[in-house]
Amino acid sequence: MNIKGKTVLVTGASSGMGAGIARAMAGAGGKLLLLGRRQDALRSVADEITRAGGEARIYTVDLADARAVMETAGRIKAEVGTPDIIVNNAGSGKWRFVDETSPEEAVQMMTVYFAAFYVTRAFLPDMLQRNSGHIVNISSVGSRFVWPGATAYLAARWAMRGFTEALRADLYHTRIGVTLYESGVVESPYWEHNPGSRERVSKMGRLIPTLTTDQVGKAVVRGVEKNKRLVVIPFMMRMTYWQHVAFPWLVQWLMTVTGYRRPQTRT
Repeated sequence: MNIKGKTVLVTGASSGMGAGIARAMAGAGGKLLLLGRRQDALRSVADEITRAGGEARIYTVDLADARAVMETAGRIKAEVGTPDIIVNNAGSGKWRFVDETSPEEAVQMMTVYFAAFYVTRAFLPDMLQRNSGHIVNISSVGSRFVWPGATAYLAARWAMRGFTEALRADLYHTRIGVTLYESGVVESPYWEHNPGSRERVSKMGRLIPTLTTDQVGKAVVRGVEKNKRLVVIPFMMRMTYWQHVAFPWLVQWLMTVTGYRRPQTRT
């Protein structure tokens, strides 16, 4: 899809990967709709885009609230119409073992899937009616192989991957594209907001170069332009994926044995 002139909705756009994707989409000529909870942060990203000659509107919404998402979607449809491209990026969560994670935190981490479902459901009927559009779901390599100490976080990423694959099957006979983005560590405020998580990156994972949010944005733009089913960066991570296809048990074993270990307690 040619992004120039298209309306692009990005969730979780106030910082980090969402902001990087928004900047890249604006650079490709998209007209941005930025969604998230923090109005001031959204405004900052929107101002950056407009100073660079782009277009951006902000919509403050709690994406974990289905009713609020539907109300915001109604506003967007009335003001600018149904987006051409939806990027479901919202979601966070600390990396913790099951016994370290409260039930409330586990539910909150599933927001990455629920927010994607709510937003997609709000706009999909109109996209189906016009038979065009593109949906991008942002996930993690944690939907392929796992590591110790991030149980609920990883389960949520598997849910996102499952939603993406099922949605693609639903839309097989349409002209609506579906892309899944996955990568390793990205340098972003995520780590500041979730202290103690970065230390749990497996030693194997640390061999993969860390990405910038701008690299993420450019990769997502290429994925939409080329109608990619799956976008994986950087190249070393793609190599790991190929190895996982050939030897899934070996890659998973390496991720496990090189992963974070519980602190030893004295008895």
